[in-house]
Amino acid sequence: MKSSATGCSVEESMRLLGGRWRLLIVSYLLDGPKRFSELRRCIPAISQRMLTLDLRALEDAGFVKRTVFPTVPVTVEYELTTDGARLVPVVEVMRTFGLWLKERDARQEPTIPPSLGRGSKMRSVLPGRSR
Repeated sequence: MKSSATGCSVEESMRLLGGRWRLLIVSYLLDGPKRFSELRRCIPAISQRMLTLDLRALEDAGFVKRTVFPTVPVTVEYELTTDGARLVPVVEVMRTFGLWLKERDARQEPTIPPSLGRGSKMRSVLPGRSR
C-alpha cells in the first residue's frame, strides 16, 4: 500500500478508506459477518474484482477478518475486526451527511439540463431567462 505523501491524518485515513466502495463494504459488515456473495447482493453495482480488491485492502489494513470454512464449495466469510469496529462513528457520520445531502438536493430548484445550457436556443424560452 502507498504511504502518505503529507503525513496528514486525514490523508492517512483516505489512503485506507478512500475509493467508492470501502466504507460502504464496512457499513454492510456492521450488521455482522457476511459471505462474499451476500456482499455482492448488497452492492450490485460493484464488480467481483473490485469487491475482492477492496476486501483484501481492508483485510491488509486490519479492519476485516476473512474466514475460510472447509466446505464444498469453500465458504468464505468476512467480518469486522476490533479495529474495524472503530469505523462505526465514521460510517455514522457519512450516513448522516449523505441524508443531509439528499434532503438538500430535494429542496433545491431544478437546474437547467446540460442540453439547454450555454449556447442553446431553447434557453431564451425558459421562465425568467432572457437574452
